[in-house]
Amino acid sequence: MKLLTALLLSLGLAGAVFAKSSKVPDISHADLQKAIAAKSVTLLDANGTESFKEGRIPGAIDYDAAKAKLASVLPKDKGALIVAYCGNEYCSAYLSAAMAAVDLGYTNVKHYSRGIDGWKKSGAKMEKS
Repeated sequence: MKLLTALLLSLGLAGAVFAKSSKVPDISHADLQKAIAAKSVTLLDANGTESFKEGRIPGAIDYDAAKAKLASVLPKDKGALIVAYCGNEYCSAYLSAAMAAVDLGYTNVKHYSRGIDGWKKSGAKMEKS
C-alpha cells in the first residue's frame, strides 16, 4: 500500500483521488433504507449495466447507461440526496458516479459503502430487469 501511495504521489494523482473521495461521506444502511422509504433519495448504481440488470437497490439508476444524460435524470434540487454505490466496501467505481453528481453542483452526495453485496446480505429487497 505504501508503494502504491508513493507511486500515485509521484504521479501527482493521489492527492486528487484522496481529495475527491473525502468529499463523499458514507451513508449507513439504516439511513439509506429510511431515505428510500421516504422517497427522498436518488441512487446511482455504478456496477455496470450487466450487473444492474442482474439486481440493484430498488429505484436505482444505471450510471453507465445514464452518464451522458445524467443532468436530465437527477433531481432539479441541487440539495437533494444522491447516493452512489458499487459492489462492496472495496470497490471504488462509485466515485465516478458520485463525482459526476458533485461536478453537476449537487451538494448532498453520499456513498453507500456496503454496496450491492451488503444490500443483498442484509436481506433487503432487490430489483431486477
